[in-house]
Amino acid sequence: MATIAWIGLGLMGHPMTTNLVEAGHTVRGFDLSERAQAAAVADGVVGVGSAAEALAGADVAFTMLPKGEHSRAAYLGEDGIFAHAAPGTLLIDSSTIDVASARLLHDEAAAAGFEFLDAPVSGGIAGAEKGTLTFMVGGAVEAFEKARSFIEPMAGNIIATGGPTTGQAAKICNNLMLFINMVSTSEAAVLADRLGLDHEVFYSIAKVSSGDSWPLRTWYPYPGVVDSSPANRDFAPTFTADLANKDIQLALAAGEETGTPLRLGEMVQGMLQQVADAGQGGRDCSIVRQLVDESFPS
Repeated sequence: MATIAWIGLGLMGHPMTTNLVEAGHTVRGFDLSERAQAAAVADGVVGVGSAAEALAGADVAFTMLPKGEHSRAAYLGEDGIFAHAAPGTLLIDSSTIDVASARLLHDEAAAAGFEFLDAPVSGGIAGAEKGTLTFMVGGAVEAFEKARSFIEPMAGNIIATGGPTTGQAAKICNNLMLFINMVSTSEAAVLADRLGLDHEVFYSIAKVSSGDSWPLRTWYPYPGVVDSSPANRDFAPTFTADLANKDIQLALAAGEETGTPLRLGEMVQGMLQQVADAGQGGRDCSIVRQLVDESFPS
């Protein structure tokens, strides 16, 4: 069993660390939010007062943070991970961030003598709780093989994506598909409702037909059809609209950088921006259904 440093104990980091603790690892965790850290401590994480304290004697360090700016702040500078991690510590960033930030962290890690992986995840809070996340891991093959045993308690799938930054590239492209599918599911569900179809009947058809998708099965946007749907709980967040907006903007930025037109992505980002502008960005991203059926609070 290993000693694991964990920076970032929010909606994803907390359940991920719980699975590591249950697997027998010692997890020393730090979060700027005292409330988030206390919740993780209640589930077995050893709470510490700083990232440097979390890193002392750790075999591996994970970061799970909201944005590229947060990952850069966690790793770089006098108080960063590169300055305090012991030689030989394996470093894994499971945040979803921009490719440029991931490239910088890979370069700075190499210059400091560390093995570093960009390893974002898919599966949401439910996958984090169940230990069934998909990890998309970019970096050297040797580092990937070292990381596998640490990742396994949190994962249903661990996929090596290639060299540095390819994990982030895979996550950005995957989430572009996710949010486009989320909106298409919402539009179809609203149209089915207005055409007189029962929601459970329509869902039972779509899930075994060509319209099937992960958002359909997990986030069906009307209550009473899918147990995991945020619509059952007034769109309490499993994946906030603000985070979805951040992720799809990463895709749009990558599209601009590579000269790739992302017309549907631009439309979906506009809808998520409308949710954010209305002060509802903390609610689940599947609330876009209310934009489609025009029940969104104005």
